[in-house]
Order: sequence, then C-alpha cells, then structure tokens
Amino acid sequence: MAFGMTRNVMRPTDSPRADRVTYVELFFDLVFVFALTQLSAYLYENQTPIGVLEGVIMVCALWWAWVSTTWVTNWLDPAKLPVRGAVIALAFVALVLSVSIAEAFGDRAWAFAIAYVVLQVGRTGFIVWATARQDHAISQDFVRVLVWTAAGGVLWIVGALLPLPWQLPLWIAALGLEVLGTALGFPVPRHGRVLISAWDLSGPHIAERTALFVLITLGESLLVTGFAFTAKESSPESIIAMASAFVAAAATWWIYFDHGERIGSEAIEASDEPGRLARTAYTWIHLAIIAGLVLLSVGDKEALSHPHAHGLAPSITVLGGPLLFLTGTVLFRRRLEKRWPRPQVGGVIAVVALAVVALTVGTLDVLMLTVLAALILVAVAIGETVGRVRRGRRGGG
Repeated sequence: MAFGMTRNVMRPTDSPRADRVTYVELFFDLVFVFALTQLSAYLYENQTPIGVLEGVIMVCALWWAWVSTTWVTNWLDPAKLPVRGAVIALAFVALVLSVSIAEAFGDRAWAFAIAYVVLQVGRTGFIVWATARQDHAISQDFVRVLVWTAAGGVLWIVGALLPLPWQLPLWIAALGLEVLGTALGFPVPRHGRVLISAWDLSGPHIAERTALFVLITLGESLLVTGFAFTAKESSPESIIAMASAFVAAAATWWIYFDHGERIGSEAIEASDEPGRLARTAYTWIHLAIIAGLVLLSVGDKEALSHPHAHGLAPSITVLGGPLLFLTGTVLFRRRLEKRWPRPQVGGVIAVVALAVVALTVGTLDVLMLTVLAALILVAVAIGETVGRVRRGRRGGG
C-alpha cells in the first residue's frame, strides 16, 4: 500500500477558502494567549541575565511552534476533518507547553521539552503524510524538515534531563539548529535541500494569521496590565501607569495596522519568491515584533508595581519592549517596501536616546520612562499616518 493519506486535504487554490483564516486556527491561537501571559509573568519575576536568556529561549520556542503551524495550515485545509483534528490535537500539546513555562527551567523542564518536540515533530510528520500522494514535492521538502526537527528534538529532550548548566546550552543549540536549517534549506545528504524560494504561498493567509497573532499579543499585554492594576489600590501613579499602558498598546496597534499589515500580503502576492519573502518578513523579523510586545507588557507591570524604581534592569524592561517592536517594524517595512520608514527609524533613535539619558542621568524613574516611551510610540503612529496620507495610501482598520 502506498504511503500517504488517501483523502486530498490540500487547501483549494481556486476558491475563496484559499486565503481564508479558519475558526479552528483561531482556536489554536487562543492557547497562546495563556502561553504569552505565562511568559510575561516569568520575565517579570526573573529580571536577571540568566532570566533574560531563559526568556529569550522560551519566546523563540513559542514563536517557532506557532509560526511553523501557520506555514503548515497554509498548505493544508483546516476545513477538512483530518486537518481540523490535527490542529485541535496540536492545540492541546501547546497547552501542555504553556502550563510548563513557569518551571521550564526547573521541575517541568521535561514537560516543556516533550511538548515542544511532539508539537514540532508531530506537525511536520503529519504534513509529510497528508501531502505524500497529493503533492510529492512538498512532502519531500517536509521530510527534510522532519530530519532537522528530529535532530533538534534530541537536544531538547537531553537538555531537559540534565542540570541547568547543561540545559541552557543544549536548548540554545536546539533552537540554533532549527534556525540554521531554515536558513540553509534543511539540507540532507544525498537528498538535497528545500528550495523555499519555489514555495507558492498564500500571501493574504500568512499576513492575516500573523496580524491576528499580533492582536493576541496586544490583548495579552492589556490582560497583564489589567490584572496588575486590579491587584493594587488605586493611586495617581497606578492610574497614570495604566493609562500609559493603554496608550502604548493603542499606538503599537496603529503603527502595525494602519498601513504595514496590508502591504505584507500585497508584497507576497507580487513576489517572484513568495516563500523566501514570507520566511524573512514573517518568520524571522516578526519574532522581534512579538518579543517587543511581550516585553512591553512586562514593562507596564513594572511601572504599576514599582513606579519609582531606578536602575539598569527596570530601565531595560520598560524601554526594551518599544525598542524591539520599533526595530522589528523598521526591518519589516524595509524588507517589503525597500525603503526605510522614517517615523519608525526616528522612534528607534528616540528610545535609544531616552535609554542613554535614563542610565547616565539617573533621575527618570520607571513611571516617567513608561510615559515618555508611550509618547514616542504615539509620535511614531502620527508620523506613520501622515506619511501614508501624503503617499495616497488607504489606511487599515
């Protein structure tokens, strides 16, 4: 009997379903609301160099798990029952991954590692099986991906079984192996490598899925801020911090969705190498955008909990989020439009200047830094809209 699923579960290319984001994909995303909340809490409680490194590992792992699933559902149709069932199963595994975040470098390291490996290997194996009879080229490409994913999985599992001094480098190596495989095209001896530039993707689907994840991350930011505010007695400082957090969230939404979100689907549809463009713009660059939004929520909580704190760690916590987000949007727009967006570049410079002042003068506390960072984001949003209107571009909503 030939290997592969007998039923055709590929996304149709000649119907409105080709680009549509399905409800089961949104159900999968809901798990990551909890995951991002857990990640924010971990980063807030571990503002040390080791804690930062551990946070970087976890945000990269969460993003890689989510974005890799998004690529798979770009080929497979979640409206088909086998794919829908697979996505729901992956959502459960992602939930196990999420509940392990708080102790990912402690008692639940094994649960985090096993859940991550099952998510990555299981999803890749499923698309190999689902496409074997319908699109042999795609199936073979994902066989190569599976080889690299399985190799990385060994490092995840072994790292979870060893003490922290070994766990950290092994997990870093596992993530590095996945990134290297993506960059090189997952080469396998005597089987060649994946030609990502030849992949024909749905630009609107990739862009909308990623935009929805950005919205989820913004929602997580507001959720964290709301819980932190309700846990405290109302005071002028807490009210200012909450208002500043909302203004910053609204400004980041404006910066991303006023114009930048739409150009992604347009650029992918018009590109001769949609796979390569999507990989750079949505797999790699968006990691900085998502990490910035997560760190922004940590900074908001810091402003609510310790409004008058000073020092290196709280300053990095508060300003690191806006800096990462704006840097990500600069690179995103540069990759898609072949130009440097002046408002975002100006925002990056302003945040860096504010950080220099905060660390050298030492008179700006966390609350003041939060307010000033929010005002910088508002200024960038205004500049973005003014530039769009002058170029005659229609705004997003």
